[in-house]
Amino acid sequence: MRIRETLTGVALIGAAGTYAWLQMPPATTQSPEERARVEQSVHYSGCNEVRDLGKDPLYAGQPGYREDMDGDSDGIACEPIHH
Repeated sequence: MRIRETLTGVALIGAAGTYAWLQMPPATTQSPEERARVEQSVHYSGCNEVRDLGKDPLYAGQPGYREDMDGDSDGIACEPIHH
C-alpha cells in the first residue's frame, strides 16, 4: 500500500510540474535567439490589428510580440483596455 501512495504522489507532483512548465510565458523557456526569431516571424501593425484578429494579449516570446507594443514593459503587449 505504501508503494502505491508514493507512486501516486510522485505522479501528481510530476503532473503539477508539467502543468506549471506549460503555463510559463514562452520567453522564460526560449533562448534569446529563438525568442527573437519567433517574435519576428509575424508582424502586426499595432495592437488594434492584434485585437481585431483576436490574438490579444501577446506575451514576450510569442509571434508578433514587440517591446514597442508593451507599454509597461511587463512582457505582455496589447493587454485588454479597461474603461
